[in-house]
Amino acid sequence: MAKKDLTPVLSRNESAPEIASKLTSAVLKFAGNIPDSTELKSNSPRAAARNRANSAAASAALAAGSLALPPGPIGWLTILPEMMAIWKIQSAMVADIAALYGKTATLTQEHMLYCLFRHSAAQAVRDLVVRVGDRLLIRPVSLQIMEIIAHKIGVKLSQKILGKSLSRWLPVIGAIGVGAYAYYDTDQVASTAIALFGQDHTPTS
Repeated sequence: MAKKDLTPVLSRNESAPEIASKLTSAVLKFAGNIPDSTELKSNSPRAAARNRANSAAASAALAAGSLALPPGPIGWLTILPEMMAIWKIQSAMVADIAALYGKTATLTQEHMLYCLFRHSAAQAVRDLVVRVGDRLLIRPVSLQIMEIIAHKIGVKLSQKILGKSLSRWLPVIGAIGVGAYAYYDTDQVASTAIALFGQDHTPTS
């Protein structure tokens, strides 16, 4: 028997709080499930990480653009699956970048949350960060605080849903735009991860 797809979808009839609630649950799911990485620590982690970022950005653009093709009301149903598909690609990329910098053992869900959403919901993740001199440290938080942060991210992302929904009424043009933004967003996630995990790295000569 085929496994039933349990990926949640959004309905145009749902209220903003209901949409935010679904997004919050999705955010917590991705933050709490850190992908395994097969990457090894690199002697040139920044270059290797940028290569990994380019590959992930291209994959995200393709996934987002494909899911944005269905027009009208059907397209609305693909918004959350599109976002989750991108987050899956991005979370795997973050895990790989951490591995390239030799940081797999210290990678936490707080790191993942910060890297994935610093670009799109900076205010929501600011409580995860402590600055010590020139360094940024990601501090561990309780489950309750994690849920509060995820809710803030969900609310922020729900405000962007309308813009995504409008692209569904222009399937070809909208798909191109959605794909381009997914590429850009993934590149920003990669830049955050590189800056975070590369703080202690001294380039080899």
